[in-house]
Amino acid sequence: MTLRRVNVIILVLLAVAFLIIVQRNLLNLNDLLHKDNPDVEGILPFESELSPDLRLHLARQGEEIPIIITAAEERLGAVIAAINSAYQNSKANVVFTIVTLNETVDHLKYWLGNSKLKNIKHKIVVFNPEILSGKTAGDPEIAKIMKPLTFARFYLPAYIPEAEKVIYLDDDVIVQGDIQDLYDISIKPGHAAAFSDDCDSASVKGIVRGAGNQNNYIGFLDFKKGAIKKLGMKTNTCSFNPGVMIANLTEWKNQNVTQQLEHWMELNAKEDLYSKTLAESITTPPLLIVFYKRHSTIDPMWHVRHLGSTGAGNRYSPQFIKAAKLLHWNGHYKPWGRASSFSNEWDKWYIPDPTGKFNPVRKHAGDS
Repeated sequence: MTLRRVNVIILVLLAVAFLIIVQRNLLNLNDLLHKDNPDVEGILPFESELSPDLRLHLARQGEEIPIIITAAEERLGAVIAAINSAYQNSKANVVFTIVTLNETVDHLKYWLGNSKLKNIKHKIVVFNPEILSGKTAGDPEIAKIMKPLTFARFYLPAYIPEAEKVIYLDDDVIVQGDIQDLYDISIKPGHAAAFSDDCDSASVKGIVRGAGNQNNYIGFLDFKKGAIKKLGMKTNTCSFNPGVMIANLTEWKNQNVTQQLEHWMELNAKEDLYSKTLAESITTPPLLIVFYKRHSTIDPMWHVRHLGSTGAGNRYSPQFIKAAKLLHWNGHYKPWGRASSFSNEWDKWYIPDPTGKFNPVRKHAGDS
């Protein structure tokens, strides 16, 4: 037998030995996975293969994506569902800033700490309603129903001073796409924010029937008032919904956006520029004024809205809802309530309250 043949045989034997070792290691790894996760059938530790629950515990690396969301006590379940959906549907290094009131902090901490969201990156910021003193003193009826946290979006740079760009989300949303894609939407130079216009192809289906024309400026502002007339804005300009926003905080600070918003709040308190408009909104109009023709646009599929309005179930097909990147139940009917459309899409992401205080209301077969 020649030396060359001996060398070939030795190489073959080494290759066979190597394959045997690899096979044994894989079998041992499989046994280990079964031991640690008895409900997982033969899943290897690659993130793309893991179930959502397991994916939660993997370390997120790369650029941080800051998300700001408010948390009102009576809607805390909404915040939990929104955070859960945004986190699980992305592999990005998402960091949540949750803006709430002092009386809600303990409940929020307990809910997060006793759920599968306990390991998410987050910080809790307490919003002081005193900052609104003198800025919203208008109609007593409006003041009675005013929710301080609805104005939290006016003060975005205060929550994350070091960030250059953030995503703001209302609590009544569910994120179905990868939040990285929303974050990557470009904001034009000189613009401090991006919104999804109400005249776009997706939201035009969602005009609120019987409540006036709320997809343009005349539905939100009183154009008979002198302060509004002086601005020279066109009444038929497409409005936008600020429930989903990407903000360039550098431009926001350079343009004194917060101060501009506060100016219009104070002026409305004196002159009632928009409190009694068809939309009956006191948070959207200042944003419409300040960002008039000075905002970038978000893909409408990243803000499919009006799901909380009457007849939403007839305006959107189930296929369209599943294709949407983000769902927003703006309107009177919320997905944790009895009469909402597509509440099943919200239920997928809801995590029960360990304290038992928050419970979604569902219509049972015996209800009329």
